[in-house]
Amino acid sequence: MTASAWLLFITISLVTAFSPGPGILLAVSNAVAWGPRKTLCSSAGNVLGVFAVSGAAMAGLGTLLHSSAWLFAVLKTLGALYLIYLGYRQWTSQTSMFDKPLPTEAQTEKTNAVLFRQGLLVALTNPKSILFFTALFPQFIHAQAPMLPQFLALTSAFAACVLSSHMAYVLLARHTHRWLGTPQRARVFNRVCGGAFGLLGLSLLRLKSPH
Repeated sequence: MTASAWLLFITISLVTAFSPGPGILLAVSNAVAWGPRKTLCSSAGNVLGVFAVSGAAMAGLGTLLHSSAWLFAVLKTLGALYLIYLGYRQWTSQTSMFDKPLPTEAQTEKTNAVLFRQGLLVALTNPKSILFFTALFPQFIHAQAPMLPQFLALTSAFAACVLSSHMAYVLLARHTHRWLGTPQRARVFNRVCGGAFGLLGLSLLRLKSPH
């Protein structure tokens, strides 16, 4: 890949990664509730999901989604229901996550495995991601060159952009933590995050099959 093509790919990846979406919203919510260190668990799950989705797109699942309306509907419904479920949990939360300093130690309320699974499921159940990779990767892959090194290089670069975006938003959440410390603002934060998850889920349900 030429330097200009690589720069274009990185630019597209950064813009995509920093655009607010389910992964970033989950990272911010977890950062406020459990602390930046534990947020790495959900972000790690999200990154693994990126590799899985990228691999699925490379293996032809993106093409299958284009041709199978039934498969597309199932995947988008699963993703939408999971996002709506996360939104409901956040919206109805009766606890204030801002009335104490940001936690730095591992907490028993939510295990690392649960956080990791959350991030993984958010990445795996979003057909937009598969379609994105299906549309993006062919523009930067040379058919004559070995596929595996190209897949690893492009996906690793995109995953690094995703992780960077999560950390940037987590740092922002950390700095706004005290300002959100009143019960009223905490309640608003829960409702905003819950509503955003719900809207993302509903928008996923409205996603049309590309075929």
